[in-house]
Amino acid sequence: MGINIKAYLDLLRLHFFFVWPVLFSAGLFFGFSIYGGFSWWLVAKTALIGFFGFEGGLVLNDIIDRDIDKKEVEVDKLTKYWRVFGNRPLPSGVISFQKALALFVGLIIITSVLIFTLPLPNAIYLFVIMIVCYSLEIFYQIVKRNQSFPIAQLVGRIDFTLFPLAGYLVVGNLDLNLLFFGLFFYPLALAHLGVNDLADVTNDKAKDMKTIPVLYGLKGTAYWVLIFSVFHIVAAIVFANILGLVSFVGFGIGFFLLIIANYKILNGKNAEAAMKSLPLFHVTMLIYSITIIATYFI
Repeated sequence: MGINIKAYLDLLRLHFFFVWPVLFSAGLFFGFSIYGGFSWWLVAKTALIGFFGFEGGLVLNDIIDRDIDKKEVEVDKLTKYWRVFGNRPLPSGVISFQKALALFVGLIIITSVLIFTLPLPNAIYLFVIMIVCYSLEIFYQIVKRNQSFPIAQLVGRIDFTLFPLAGYLVVGNLDLNLLFFGLFFYPLALAHLGVNDLADVTNDKAKDMKTIPVLYGLKGTAYWVLIFSVFHIVAAIVFANILGLVSFVGFGIGFFLLIIANYKILNGKNAEAAMKSLPLFHVTMLIYSITIIATYFI
């Protein structure tokens, strides 16, 4: 395998390729349960929108941080967790800024074309959300470099929350179900962010990033994760009542994994504990997504 192929696999975090379409499609199937309109063709198209759209966000992340990532002092398990070959191709110069930008633009074009095959106003909803999400990603990456309050985190992670909500809007409308869906996912996104930051605290300090561990310390970050996990579980119980009783099975498994993850973090309060807990958060998100999809068929 050539080095350039490896670099692009790391840039796109392609070993997680299946996660983004599943998460995005969870919103779609929730929309099906409310509005109908199921078709496998629409499922396939939606999965592609989710895949190309999220990949665009990952590339944009690396473009924004291409210079500051040169200050990375520790290529640890977190880097290899997100990038199977453990490389950051833009700071190392393996992939140029121009090529990365061209790839980002290409992903936007593909996603936009797929979006505008949807009927109106749903296509407009998704296109606006795509632009908002990319704008929030830029906001998050820049503002967290110089802040005394985690406004970058609290505002910036709305982008991750909007991702599955956009899946709902493939067939759905702006309604209360969308609000409950967002309230379910937003605190989970913030808890996940705290875990990710805790796992990468050494590099964030070297880059002088004002992430949660830098602002509030290791103990403060552990409590950040716990508080938003509790908010999430409460909101998830409310959301599960909308989905139906069957969803409590999958959600219950997710709650159990989150409790284990929080126990590990509170017990360790260090990067190693966060690294062990991060996969539990990701598996939980996957279980939630599969559960939401399954409730449509059961």
